[in-house]
Amino acid sequence: METVSIVLFLLLAVVVSGAVSRMVPIALPTPLVQIVLGAVIGLSTTHRVTLDPELFLFLFLPPLLFLDGWRIPKDELLKDVSTVVELALGLVLITVVGMGLFIHWMIPAMPLAVAFALAAVVSPTDPIAVSAIAARVPIPKRMMHILEGESLLNDASGLVCLRFAVAAALTGHFAAGPAVLNFLWVAGGGLVIGVAVTLAVTRAKAAVTKRWGEDTGSQILVSLLIPFGSYMVAEHVHASGILAAVSAGVTMTFAEISRQALAETRMRRNSVWDMVQFTLNGIIFVLLGEQLPAILSGAKQTVAMTGHSAPWWLAAYILAIVAGLAALRFLWVWGSLKLTILRKRKGEVLPHSPDWRLIAAMSFAGVRGAITLAGVLTLPLVLNDGTPFPARDLAIFLAAGVIIVSLIVASIALPILLKGLTMPPEPSKQAEEDKARIATAQAAITAIERHQHGLAEGHGDADVYAQAGGRVMDFYRERIEGLDEAQTDRARAQDRLLSQFRLVGIKAERAALNQLVRARSIGSQTAKKLTRELDLSEARHRG
Repeated sequence: METVSIVLFLLLAVVVSGAVSRMVPIALPTPLVQIVLGAVIGLSTTHRVTLDPELFLFLFLPPLLFLDGWRIPKDELLKDVSTVVELALGLVLITVVGMGLFIHWMIPAMPLAVAFALAAVVSPTDPIAVSAIAARVPIPKRMMHILEGESLLNDASGLVCLRFAVAAALTGHFAAGPAVLNFLWVAGGGLVIGVAVTLAVTRAKAAVTKRWGEDTGSQILVSLLIPFGSYMVAEHVHASGILAAVSAGVTMTFAEISRQALAETRMRRNSVWDMVQFTLNGIIFVLLGEQLPAILSGAKQTVAMTGHSAPWWLAAYILAIVAGLAALRFLWVWGSLKLTILRKRKGEVLPHSPDWRLIAAMSFAGVRGAITLAGVLTLPLVLNDGTPFPARDLAIFLAAGVIIVSLIVASIALPILLKGLTMPPEPSKQAEEDKARIATAQAAITAIERHQHGLAEGHGDADVYAQAGGRVMDFYRERIEGLDEAQTDRARAQDRLLSQFRLVGIKAERAALNQLVRARSIGSQTAKKLTRELDLSEARHRG
């Protein structure tokens, strides 16, 4: 019962955090509220939540990374892929090496392998925390897409680097040659397994659905199990379960283009995944706050590992790490943006010099969050010989401090920097959306005409079918919704036919939309918007 009570208190804290973050007059990010509520729970009870590191990694990271890979706009990601790769891979490697050496130099008592592990866990960024901070100030869409793409990839790259650093700490040595080969297997195997598992599951699901029909609850449960299945298969063959979860999420986007689920299933599934994402992210930050009292109470013992006695040295180390991360990120972002989206293309003259606030905002947006905490808590408790893992408590303390300080700094600086900030202009999506609406409406009208003629043949009441079909075709021609208050049996029958014709039109619209997506004639954001509209319309007429 004690464990159940703690879990319920954690969930209650997550629920309350959403309301509290909206009530406060300043733009306080939800993660900070969750940390404070977690600290209140930690101070009000003598029980502590202790999770096995591997279990913690397995429970929290696969679904979060899977959802990020699934929902990230693919075409926007490809448009700025060079910037994303530079930030997600290049910056992570520079951070791991540079900050690892810096931390080891600053704290000689921390072994170099552990310093690299700490640098690896503080390298990934958290776009959810950034979104919470910028909720009251509009953030440029293109910047958010870059941050989302960076976070998706640097989560995986940072945790893969963590894996190698921990392996070096456990074994006491690091060989570059075997490490490179192992990295290729870990990364490549994880990516392939994620794709394979997703394709196998979606094809099997489609075959069962085609023969016996679709059960909404089962479909949602399958989507929840895919990231865990991908992770477990990859880890079983010593590949990266993290990369498997990411690639599984990315593959889900393309698998669903050819294997459409019912509109009701998609809408319910989206709601379930929104709840899962909010809950898991919230619990991670509440857990951080819940463990803060114990972490702070052991500050004297923790600082003793560094060779000092005053606890304020820990604060100095945290500020030094945050400053080092900010400086590295600022320099890298400046160079990256100069070489990519801010460079002058042939025949193009930029109207203004690059706004320094753009570079500063991208730099401050490097907030550390759930992935950093989840990663540092996965550090082993003991070495291979049974001795305690060196400086584990110190690494956890410093990582927790970096998360909190980066959130506080960003919550102050980002709203100021983002106010009125614009990214370099990008083409409007309105023409693309209008083109898709015209194409889907034309396909719907053609399909309704065929269905209308087929029903009218051999029936005496041909005018009933013609009138019902005409009403739906008028809807497509004028894009307005009519109200029908008829009470007669004939009108009710016509109502049923109207819904039938409307569903036929929606099916044709969906097929035409899928063709446009496959032909890459429209982007993923436009496709997502129109699919949502079709889902709502289909659910209304089926109901």
